[in-house]
Amino acid sequence: MLNPAALNLLYFARLREAFGRDRETVVMPEPATVDGLLATLQGRGGVWADELSAGRNFRVAVNQTVSGRDQPLRAGDEVAIFPPVTGG
Repeated sequence: MLNPAALNLLYFARLREAFGRDRETVVMPEPATVDGLLATLQGRGGVWADELSAGRNFRVAVNQTVSGRDQPLRAGDEVAIFPPVTGG
């Protein structure tokens, strides 16, 4: 049986602007992964599907560590989604 995991999501820069929010809590069934979370968010359609599509450039950090798509997620994890940092 799968248990629900409440994840704390943070959005930065263009994603915060596109989504109209800087944070939210999402409940996912465990075991969950970054890839599963992204698929759930893309499933909202519209700007979510556009901004989180495979062709867009963004990073994901779990508990302040940049993570891959296969990273497991657990209840209470902080997941930040953000564009790569550019400098000049």
